[in-house]
This record gives sequence, C-alpha cells and structure tokens, in this order.
Amino acid sequence: MWKYLIALLVIIVDQWTKWLVVKNMELGERITVIQDFLYLTSHRNRGAAWGILQGQMWFFYIITIVVVIAILYYMRQYRTNRFISFVLALILGGAAGNFIDRIWRGEVVDFVDTYIFSYDYPIFNVADSALVVGVVLIIIASLFEGKKAEGES
Repeated sequence: MWKYLIALLVIIVDQWTKWLVVKNMELGERITVIQDFLYLTSHRNRGAAWGILQGQMWFFYIITIVVVIAILYYMRQYRTNRFISFVLALILGGAAGNFIDRIWRGEVVDFVDTYIFSYDYPIFNVADSALVVGVVLIIIASLFEGKKAEGES
C-alpha cells in the first residue's frame, strides 16, 4: 500500500506546483532562483520531452495508459522488492501527473528551467523529475542485477 501512497504524493506535489505556476505566473514569465543556473519559467508543452511530437495527444493518452498498466503489473510482480516498488511508484506518479495535465489542460505545465554548464536544459516539472529519477534507478538496478548474475555464474 505504501508504494501507492508514494505515487499519490508525487501526483499531489506535481499538481500543486503546476497549479501555483498557472495561478501566479504569466505564460513565459521567468523568475530567477539561482542566476545562470536555476529559474522558474512558466511554459506549456503539447508534446513529449524536448517538445517532440507536439500536439499528438491521442498518442500520449494511449502510451500513458499502456505504461500505467505495465507499471501496475510490475508493482504486483515485484511487491516484495521494496526498492523496485519505490522506483515503480515514482514512475507511476510521474506518468499520472503529466497524464492529468494532458486530460485537463490539453498540455503539460512545465516550470523548472536549468542551465547546466551553459546548456539550457529543456524546461520540466515534478512529474518529469519523478519519471527520470525512476528510470535512472531502474537502469542502475538492472546493471547491478547483471553484475550480480555474472558473479554467480
């Protein structure tokens, strides 16, 4: 049950922060948090990461539903593995957070704007962060499992 609470927490924080941006910032408005590194920028995205597939909402609806079903399936399969359950909860919360935006707003609200070594990273949100952290942790876990399996053979 705790893993679903983590997913719900991601959704709540994601939707709350997006609501704050929509209610308190004009579209395109930028607030400096750390000069030359971190800004809050009110942005909307009708596509996926880096703005690809703009306006392909039905594609995102279908993909998100398939991903959520797969995550729920794997959460049941790995219910005894706390780490994998936690990671899948992050991915579930992130996928659901952006799905809610696509359904209610017809676009995703993004606002975290960073510059890393002068590279202007695409603007993102809490749901995106949860998705990326979850996927990276799954990759790391998979690598460790691969190393563990090699050591046993």
